[in-house]
Amino acid sequence: MSNTSAKGKDFTSDEITYEMLDVSDIARAYQQIMGEIRKVYIGRTEIFEMLWIAMLTGKHVYLEGVPGIGKTYMANSFSQCLGTEFSRIQFTPDMLPSDIVGTNIFNPKTGTFRLKKGPIFGNVILADEVNRAPPKTQSAMLEAMGEGQVSIEGETHRLEKPFVVLATANPVEQEGTYPLPEAQLDRFMIKVIIHHSSPDDELRIIKFKNEPVPAKIRQVVSPQTIVAMMDVVKRVYVCPEILEMIRDITVATRTDPRLILGCSPRGSESLLLSGKSRAAIHGRDFVIPDDIILMIPHIVHHRLILKPEAELEGITQIRISEDIRDSLSIPVDPVEEEMVYEEYIEEIDDED
Repeated sequence: MSNTSAKGKDFTSDEITYEMLDVSDIARAYQQIMGEIRKVYIGRTEIFEMLWIAMLTGKHVYLEGVPGIGKTYMANSFSQCLGTEFSRIQFTPDMLPSDIVGTNIFNPKTGTFRLKKGPIFGNVILADEVNRAPPKTQSAMLEAMGEGQVSIEGETHRLEKPFVVLATANPVEQEGTYPLPEAQLDRFMIKVIIHHSSPDDELRIIKFKNEPVPAKIRQVVSPQTIVAMMDVVKRVYVCPEILEMIRDITVATRTDPRLILGCSPRGSESLLLSGKSRAAIHGRDFVIPDDIILMIPHIVHHRLILKPEAELEGITQIRISEDIRDSLSIPVDPVEEEMVYEEYIEEIDDED
């Protein structure tokens, strides 16, 4: 079934280009995705907003939560809505890098080698229990996540867009696990902590499992449309005052006396890109302060390392980011911002 919007655009078509789209199309696609997700997923559906933000920026998500709360089902359902190729990698202590990226296999009949691609060659990659793999295997993900490519026996292979890694980790069980180094955690633009369902949602899940109601997820967009939407997001306008606010957030983490390590420039980039993406999925082609402020918990927390004395005092990364948020100088001049935005649009039109 095709997905034709109110304006007659079929988002599942492979012929959609960036010139045919605007932010209202991204917002419409998001609403349709959420409509499909609600057919099959019970619980905090706002998590899918974070997944869609990451997809539109080409970045990655770190999902933390106890076993059995539907992280795998969430990723698979999200991939079905997008019509993308879904790969699940179950990380184990004995896993090798070649189990992820693939290897060259010798064919004795032809006397040649052929590439057997690993599960990393997909669009939506679920790295399940990524903290169970040894550091050497975890590092095999770094090139794929950072550069969109993998190296196999000295040969570089590009990964098809869109490409997003959804990595899960169990925060409770530590036996047989390898904590992710800061260099790898920093590669994840967004971290989402998934909690247990509310009592009402728990009852709905039990009733659904007791008397299942068949529900099929309909594809909303195509991979090609997602790539075109990514180009639309890049053109979302950010005023100079909000750029300065992003700078103030990251600099404040670096100078906070309670921290050993604050946000890197990649953290600033993540706040910028996620803010632009959030603006687009809410139908705006310009970023407002709330787009940045509401992303702070998901962007900043996992990039902060507390000093031991701060941990002993019960201070958390959440508290520090809240303190930084409360101390921000928020731009509040929408009239001036709108005038600057109109000038920005005129400049783009002149360039085109």
